Amino acid sequence: MAEDRLAAGITGLGIHLPARVLTNLDLERMVDTSDAWILERTGIKERRIAAPEESTSDLATGAAREALNAAGLSPENVELIIVATATPDMLFPATACLVQDRLGAGRAAAFDLEAGCSGFVYGLAVGAQFITSGCFRNILVIGAETLSKVTNWQDRSTCVLLGDGAGAAVLQPVGPPRGILSVYLRADGSGGELLKVPAGGARLPASTETVRAGLHYLTMNGREIFKFAVRSMEEAAVEALRRAGINQREVDCFITHQANIRIIDALAKRLGFSPDKVIVNVDRYGNTSAASIPIALYEALVSGKIKPGESLVLLVAFGAGLTWGAVLLRY
Repeated sequence: MAEDRLAAGITGLGIHLPARVLTNLDLERMVDTSDAWILERTGIKERRIAAPEESTSDLATGAAREALNAAGLSPENVELIIVATATPDMLFPATACLVQDRLGAGRAAAFDLEAGCSGFVYGLAVGAQFITSGCFRNILVIGAETLSKVTNWQDRSTCVLLGDGAGAAVLQPVGPPRGILSVYLRADGSGGELLKVPAGGARLPASTETVRAGLHYLTMNGREIFKFAVRSMEEAAVEALRRAGINQREVDCFITHQANIRIIDALAKRLGFSPDKVIVNVDRYGNTSAASIPIALYEALVSGKIKPGESLVLLVAFGAGLTWGAVLLRY
């Protein structure tokens, strides 16, 4: 019966980060930039970069294994795998299917979700519906990216921002007070041109000309994205709180997409969150797109800033699409 259904909650987290660290000093030797400029404008000191032989599915699988271990769940019992990514191993099959095979999760359905940097928030929202509807009980939601593979390392406006990594969460039915309390998702496709990889799809298939023109690299209108980021994430946070009937002062931990320290600070100030409630790791990882929120969520849990069964956590993100959204949960 509907009234007997449990909420969807996170019961295990895991991350996987490439071994290679690329510092701002390293970038000084690659492009016309400086450590001081990068730090002042973005708050980033270093980022992780996947090895040439590493792909998104490799990082996603590593994060998934840790999350499953944390939840005490065997791969054989996973029923659905959602991989949120903008950098899949290939156009098809889905990266989620590759992860399913690597894990040995032979019973699981699997698909990819593409919502840019909002992908993990979207993934949690989608996964939760399968649990509250009674369709599945054991779900893996993974945010994984190898943005270095689509980065133009001669473009100083973007190459200083991006990093690689993966974070995973196990979603299962949970009892009160735990679980996802509210969700808010939005999109505005009219802003799609602001952040994109132009070629490689059906509109501009790969060709000698597209490769020569550098159309397989990420492009971004940084000024417009900055304005959109703060405005959209404020809207999402306010609406998620309103839908749950929760006051902002009750939130214990605020985790926003780790794109830029100025965006994080501006948003926290507008929402009235004190620095001790705001999780920041952009200095160590840069912008890891769909992986940034699960990585930050994992670190907040490990550091003790999130207390299971007690902490009220607000997740909010924006990304290419344009997309934005928020999830409010009691961890």
